[in-house]
Amino acid sequence: MNDTSLFVYSDELLTYKFNDEHPFNQKRLKLTLDLLKKHHAINDDQIIKPRMATDAELELIHDHHYVNAVRLAGQGKLPPEKAVNYGLGTEDTPIFPKMHEASALLVGGTLTAVDAVMTGQSLHALNLGGGLHHGFRGKASGFCIYNDSSVAIKYLQKKYGARVLYVDTDAHHGDGVQWSFYDDPDVCTLSIHETGRYLFPGTGTINERGQGKGYGYSFNIPVDAFTEDESWLECYSASFKEVIEYFKPDVILTQNGADSHYYDPLTHLSATMKIFREIPKLAHEMAHKYCEGRWIAVGGGGYDIWRVVPRAWARVWLEMTNNDISGPLSKEWLDSWQHESPVPLPTEWDDMEDIYEPIPRKPEITEKNALTLEKALYPIRSSKQTSKSNEQS
Repeated sequence: MNDTSLFVYSDELLTYKFNDEHPFNQKRLKLTLDLLKKHHAINDDQIIKPRMATDAELELIHDHHYVNAVRLAGQGKLPPEKAVNYGLGTEDTPIFPKMHEASALLVGGTLTAVDAVMTGQSLHALNLGGGLHHGFRGKASGFCIYNDSSVAIKYLQKKYGARVLYVDTDAHHGDGVQWSFYDDPDVCTLSIHETGRYLFPGTGTINERGQGKGYGYSFNIPVDAFTEDESWLECYSASFKEVIEYFKPDVILTQNGADSHYYDPLTHLSATMKIFREIPKLAHEMAHKYCEGRWIAVGGGGYDIWRVVPRAWARVWLEMTNNDISGPLSKEWLDSWQHESPVPLPTEWDDMEDIYEPIPRKPEITEKNALTLEKALYPIRSSKQTSKSNEQS
């Protein structure tokens, strides 16, 4: 297996566009790739184009009638009263021309990444256009039409017979992926997200552990609003390490939403760029420790597309390629984009200290998150204790 990484991209990925006012803006893909290029951190031979997912591939997860409805909607042929039954034409997922083709390309991009890793073409592969984790079998939800991660996991199972660990660090719960495999013991899902008490989709409690044969293979760490770096990273590090040791997957698929940052306009967490350094670093380490390096990564949420997403997403690629850049951002990149940005662009890879006022409830939030983590991981920790007791007796 080649010790290489591949970056899935073409400008066609930018066609997944609801409208100019919608918060889901794929210009962030272009901003991220341009930042990497301006820092000479990626070469053209490391970039591969996505392919279009076939209907048969989409229907590994999605209902045939839903796929047909999406296609008709993008052609202007789906009546509004039918569209709403599929979650289409809503404020979250407005209909746009050629919606099916744009959505199928995002899925195909993730399948391109899967094949690259599983055939040994590369150890790691990144499709930042993917990560649409709210899509359901027969319904669009939360800006997501097709669920590329769910399709990719089912594809990994069918084509490669792989046991998959899915780790989701988006601020929103990875509900669509969780429910797709809720009764499947060969897929383990771990989601670290802001509690659903204040945030869409309102799910992802510690009690959502799977059902039937899949019971015990769904893990959720819902952190409190205003959680800061240290507490967030403790939850992430402890849960990832314990879950992967428990599940022992063949491959890791990580969803890298960048919306846990303090600047994100849709969420209520208080993380900084510190967590986006550590998220891919641990995923990389765990992939080599448990999966012979096999690591597929996708994008996800992230709605401050100027100050946060390019730096956060670039970190995934930099980690995959063992490139630890820090210090000032490229002046050429800043000069290229500042005139378009509605806010002053950051000048450094890392955030300045004190980008927000101290959180008065920090000790209380930290303690609450530690208790949540303990409860979420209780099944693993208690089984370990039982095993130790049995060995000693």
